[in-house]
Amino acid sequence: MAAATAALHALAQDGAALDKDGAAHNKDGAHASLNTRLALHQDGGSALNLFPRRIALIGHALPALHPDWLRLGKWAWRVHMAAMAGGVSGRTDPFPGPAPVPRAGVKRFLRDSGEKAPRAVAPRLRWHLKNLGIREKSAAEKAARWEPLLPEEPGFLEAGPGQDSARIPQSEIAQNVDINSATKRFELRLEQFGPYRLDYSRNGRQLLLGGRRGHVAALDWAQRRLLSEFSVGEPVRDIRWLHSEALLAVAQRRYLHVYDSQGLEIHVLPEFQGILHLEFLPWHFLLAAVSDRGVLRFLDVSEGRAVSSLRLRCGRAAAMAQSPASANVLLGHANGVVSMWTPSTEEPVLRLLAHRGSVRGLAADAAGRLLATSGLDRKIRIFDLRNLGVLQEWGVPAGAALLDFSQRGLLAAACGDLLQIYPKLGSVSPPRPFLCHRLPGPARGLRFCPFEDVLGAGHGRGFSSVLVPGAGEPNFDALENNPYRSRRQRQEWEVKALLEKIPAELLTPDPALLGRVDGAALEQKRSDRIQRLGFDPDSQPRFRPRRRLKGRDPERRRRQQRHQSLRAQIQKSLEQKEKEKNEEEPPRKKRKILQKSGKKMGEKSQKSMKKKGENSKKMGEKMGEKLQKSRKKMGENPQKSMKKKGENPQKMGEKMGENPQKSMKKKGENPQKMGEKMGEKTPKNQEKGEGNAPKKGKKLPKNGQKTGKKPQGGGRGQKGGAGPKLGGGTPKLGGAPPKKGALDRFKK
Repeated sequence: MAAATAALHALAQDGAALDKDGAAHNKDGAHASLNTRLALHQDGGSALNLFPRRIALIGHALPALHPDWLRLGKWAWRVHMAAMAGGVSGRTDPFPGPAPVPRAGVKRFLRDSGEKAPRAVAPRLRWHLKNLGIREKSAAEKAARWEPLLPEEPGFLEAGPGQDSARIPQSEIAQNVDINSATKRFELRLEQFGPYRLDYSRNGRQLLLGGRRGHVAALDWAQRRLLSEFSVGEPVRDIRWLHSEALLAVAQRRYLHVYDSQGLEIHVLPEFQGILHLEFLPWHFLLAAVSDRGVLRFLDVSEGRAVSSLRLRCGRAAAMAQSPASANVLLGHANGVVSMWTPSTEEPVLRLLAHRGSVRGLAADAAGRLLATSGLDRKIRIFDLRNLGVLQEWGVPAGAALLDFSQRGLLAAACGDLLQIYPKLGSVSPPRPFLCHRLPGPARGLRFCPFEDVLGAGHGRGFSSVLVPGAGEPNFDALENNPYRSRRQRQEWEVKALLEKIPAELLTPDPALLGRVDGAALEQKRSDRIQRLGFDPDSQPRFRPRRRLKGRDPERRRRQQRHQSLRAQIQKSLEQKEKEKNEEEPPRKKRKILQKSGKKMGEKSQKSMKKKGENSKKMGEKMGEKLQKSRKKMGENPQKSMKKKGENPQKMGEKMGENPQKSMKKKGENPQKMGEKMGEKTPKNQEKGEGNAPKKGKKLPKNGQKTGKKPQGGGRGQKGGAGPKLGGGTPKLGGAPPKKGALDRFKK
């Protein structure tokens, strides 16, 4: 890049360039000389055959161009290429390419390769696996290259000549550090509610305290700000933050309770009774709790359900810890055994006899390779979890009740009221503590603060914060554990963490086991399958579909026609079989049912005919009575009306008798024959049940009942029917005379 900028600067000046003769361009824009081209060709090599001519063209146009345009114009890349190859200045880069990265640094960021997987058969899968390997290597190289650019460095403690670092007090350490670090050493006097258990959040910003007498407090210890403080009214046995600083779990005397950061009770879990110790697995959102009855339970916080409940069969658990690398739960028992548990297995995946007496303290380092245990035999042992061997062992004046590892591998042990911090372990000789501190009382809780050189200890008189140089990781991942994140960032992080949640069934003692392939087991399964089936199902030629062209597929149409013909044949055969069955032996039950139904129908029809005949007779009698009454009335009313007018009723009768005879003569019929016909029809109708009988489904109105319909012109004798009307009704004496033509209807 330095050569490129030098070339741009040289070509941008009026008539300025360098060659053997001293001046290759002038103000008029002359071409570069042949000697310059030869020199550039000799210095640049065969890769620069065309660059001298291009540079000459640029030089010809340079006097009329502005330097800023040249940097941004279309000729800038040609100058850059020429400068990188040494075509302008004649110099080459003495350190071409990126700076090398030491292999040890790259290997530190690479994952354990383990066993190599067999070669994939599918070419697409091979290409995918190859790209994954390339990306993993490039990410490790970038991490190793950028490691020197990290802004912070880990702390350290160096004693003077002839001075023991274990005798350096906390006051002297606070005087020799910066003001911000000195404020991290403090003590909280809480003598009324102790002793206290404690826990730090994952980002190291929030502190949680739980007193034996029911006092719970959550605070932002970096800013000295109290978040919440409340009393549960019961003894608190253990306390833990959940996946974020918004929720916390408290193991009370009876049940397990869940609160928010403001002290509001959210859940009560009666299934978790008599809890002694708690541990939270952040990558799996699991809360592990062990009770005084020897039962280990796992609770999925994201779903709110119990994943598993395991019986320990080793008595009451005296200590509990987790392995940060494998997320397995470690338990120390009274018989000196240390067991490792996963929620998917009912038996412990690991059992280790650590001490001759009861186990009092457990701790695993961040890499998941070392396990520290302490017991009643007043010894501390360091085990290698890869081969379960003892690496180191030393004795302490009083048995260590609490152990904890820091992020950088320091081990803290609480022996009564004395805190001892040991440097990085792994050597053969027993280590000596490089820092000691005396507490106001016996320790009940011990935790290193993440990303800080601070050790928190809870005791009977309150809480103490101790400075431990070199304990915490100096640089944090802002995308994972950001101590300065806002509320909105925390919510987004929770959503991403839930999406990346690892199921509880994938918990194994070795995290790299899921990425390995057991080739021997696969071959054994394949051979067993071949022996069971008698042939190799995988030896068949691989199916390769033919490339389909545009248009209709004739083969598909033929297949459809075949299927249709087969369906038609099957349908015909089924129909023939049904016909044959029906023709051969009709079922006897059907015959009997038909006979019974025929008899019943005959009986019903006879009964209905009888009822109809009886009804018709009654109706005929009623109609006859009504006709007689109407005739009497009609005989009386005309006589009265005739007397009023002064006419003779006999004459009116004669006229009325003549009129029907005349009408019969007009039609050419004899009134006697008509009467005979009418007399013949009525008995026939009465026998059949027809005539004036009501139709089926309709009911006749009873006497005195009103019908919804208006009276229409019906048969004679019907109430409100078209009977003889004399002037719209029976005329009263002294009333108006009947209208002209009022008796025409009666005559007809």
